Amino acid sequence: MSDSSAAAPIAPFDKAQILAQALPYIRKFHGKTMVIKYGGNAMTDPALQKAFAEDVVLLKLVGINPVVVHGGGPQIESALKRLGMQGQFIQGMRVTDGPTMDVVEWVLGGEVQQDIVGLINQAGGKAVGLTGRDGAMIRARKLKMLDNNDPSKEHDVGQVGDIVSVDPSVVKALQDDAFIPVISPIGFGEHNESYNINADVVAAKLATVLQAEKLMMLTNISGVLDKQGALLTDLTAKRIDELFVDGTISGGMLPKIAGALDAAKSGVNSVHIIDGRVPHVLLLEILTDQAFGTMIRSH
Repeated sequence: MSDSSAAAPIAPFDKAQILAQALPYIRKFHGKTMVIKYGGNAMTDPALQKAFAEDVVLLKLVGINPVVVHGGGPQIESALKRLGMQGQFIQGMRVTDGPTMDVVEWVLGGEVQQDIVGLINQAGGKAVGLTGRDGAMIRARKLKMLDNNDPSKEHDVGQVGDIVSVDPSVVKALQDDAFIPVISPIGFGEHNESYNINADVVAAKLATVLQAEKLMMLTNISGVLDKQGALLTDLTAKRIDELFVDGTISGGMLPKIAGALDAAKSGVNSVHIIDGRVPHVLLLEILTDQAFGTMIRSH
């Protein structure tokens, strides 16, 4: 899969053994949908980008249906800087006024999305880029952000959206026709205005609506860690609630885990928070019995 400079060549017999060991997983997941949230280092490191694209194409070729949802925070930030615009944040959320929304749309729906489409096509797949506008997929409304300290106070974060509904028919049509959908997290409102939506939230909601077998979230950490820094490989909804309460899960992990938990409770068989810094982590997680992150189950 990867070039010989990155890994020692595998003897033909060993290669056959490896493929044979993947067979039960290929059989188990054949015809199933997997939603992959693509972000972090896996998105910016060229070797990891190539490995990710190869993984997605291989999954498609063995009869699994990958759907990619991507973020792009760092790319938006650098585009705003190039234009001399200052990103502003309230409670960790990017304030998205009209001019910022224009930048978000061309960075996510243009630059970042088309890079990913190109990588997958280069690896031998047939990727198609979509935003939530395509096929009227993601209807959204303005996000109401309450103040953390004073819930009676509301912050205006501009065109940041909350999902109203997801219509996955365009995704299903593409899947049935051997295409790999690559989705930018942009929704539209009732007056045709655009909304920037958290990519983790879009991935979780899409996985729920598609009744996906798995939701895979690539991150820059090895998974959910306990207070001692040890990896928690298997979590139930009840255990996650305890980790929220005692502060083990906090900060940027909160929306990610909350979305993952919602998906697990709404019929997605399993949700995996995996380390996108590991080459071919998707294949390792899906086609072997080795855990490369945290699996979240509803019960």
